[in-house]
Amino acid sequence: MCVCPQMEAAISSDSQNIFNPMSLDNVRNVSEFTAGRAAFEVISTMGPQVARQWMRFNNQTVADKVPPEMLHLIDPHWYQFPPMDPLWHKILGLVMIVLGVLGWSGNGVVVYVFMLTPSLRTPSNLLVVNLAFSDFLMMIIMSPPMVINCYYETWVLGTLMCDIYAMVGSLCGCASIWTMTAIALDRYNVIVKGMSGTPFTIKKAILEILLIWMFGLVWSILPMIGWNRYVPEGNMTACGTDYLSKAWLSKSYILVYSLFVYYLPLSTIIYSYYYIVSTVAAHEKGMRDQAKKMNVASLRSGDNQAASAEAKLAKVALTTISLWFLAWTPYLVINYVGVFNIAKISPLFTIWGSLFAKTNAIYNPIVYGISHPKYRLALKEKLPFLVCGSTEQPAAPTAGPPPANSDSASTNTADAKA
Repeated sequence: MCVCPQMEAAISSDSQNIFNPMSLDNVRNVSEFTAGRAAFEVISTMGPQVARQWMRFNNQTVADKVPPEMLHLIDPHWYQFPPMDPLWHKILGLVMIVLGVLGWSGNGVVVYVFMLTPSLRTPSNLLVVNLAFSDFLMMIIMSPPMVINCYYETWVLGTLMCDIYAMVGSLCGCASIWTMTAIALDRYNVIVKGMSGTPFTIKKAILEILLIWMFGLVWSILPMIGWNRYVPEGNMTACGTDYLSKAWLSKSYILVYSLFVYYLPLSTIIYSYYYIVSTVAAHEKGMRDQAKKMNVASLRSGDNQAASAEAKLAKVALTTISLWFLAWTPYLVINYVGVFNIAKISPLFTIWGSLFAKTNAIYNPIVYGISHPKYRLALKEKLPFLVCGSTEQPAAPTAGPPPANSDSASTNTADAKA
């Protein structure tokens, strides 16, 4: 093969460049340029992408175990927190097991006893059954996934299950809150309005229950079709609404949702119980005044054996409203802190807020079921091993026919819904 002088010169020159120390510097420059360009690409990437790329080299965030297909749902806010101590995950999982068992058994027993006891199948008690059913459904669907995720220390059930989990929580929470509101309005109708109130029938009760579930379903579906979204939150073992989004479209959902599913039912409950207690107190005062005119100690017997209806009703009202506040206010505060960026939200803080909301499913059976005298009698008949204390009802007959909105109405209502 013939090689011309020009080709020999070119080959010689290339050989010298290959073994020339200066060529190694060129290689280093190229490597540095490539690394610098990659770093620039990482830095210039915004949102979860930069956190995802950074996590490849630094596995030190609370979201470090989140599956890759879920990373697009993780807000950059959570990447500033280190992984939670595994002990916290064990504690949370244990708490959820306890809450789940209590929620299933407590609400399941309430539904079982009410539905199988003919004397308890009244229009008012349908609301109690609906309350127990919504709490039962929430715990039966939400408790096992959270226990599983606490075991793996992150959300491992995929995007679809995240949506279902959060949607069920929103649906059942809304149904529970508005069922409590319907119970308060029914008490108000019987005790305050008395004979002038609208009769509460089976058909009306079923219609109210259907409207409650439809109302909750609308609010729970909206985040899945674009108004806000459901995302992993806190320690990544639970899903909820995205209250950390900077878009006002997402923020508006939180604000409007809280108006219709927190402030409106709460104000209705307070309004109803205020007038219930006021009406009973006025009736009690009238009976005491009448007893003085008749020179008798009291117009009703059994005053020494049982507390007055006024005190009982006040206690039920205070207990109901206090427990409602205790359950849902922490989670509302967390959402508002995220929406308005008031303070830095930690993963541990958010997860305890959601747990407090779930405890509402535990003590609802106690307030609306266990304190029900006729329910206790039915429970003693069907499941006697679950009855605590006496099931005897103290007799408290009145000396004369009470007015329409007197304690007979309030007692019937209290017996119907405790």
